[in-house]
Amino acid sequence: MDRCARCKPDIEYPCHWQYRLIGEERTTILQAIQTVVNLETCTVSDGNVSSGGRYISISVEVMVTSEENRLDLYNRFAADPAIRMVL
Repeated sequence: MDRCARCKPDIEYPCHWQYRLIGEERTTILQAIQTVVNLETCTVSDGNVSSGGRYISISVEVMVTSEENRLDLYNRFAADPAIRMVL
């Protein structure tokens, strides 16, 4: 394995970070976003719809202040039942 493949990316905080949230209903994904972050402090964009139309993706970009903050937001999004996957 390449040595650099094991390295963590060098992220300078604070920075804007984008999460892609995948779920079944736009409304419930937006509600999940609102429970985790203030909608006025983030940018929300519609993404793709799966070929079968069952899943949709929504991107949310938010300012993160540290790695702990970034991972906490990831975990909070992932814990919401409306979110099937966080990328």
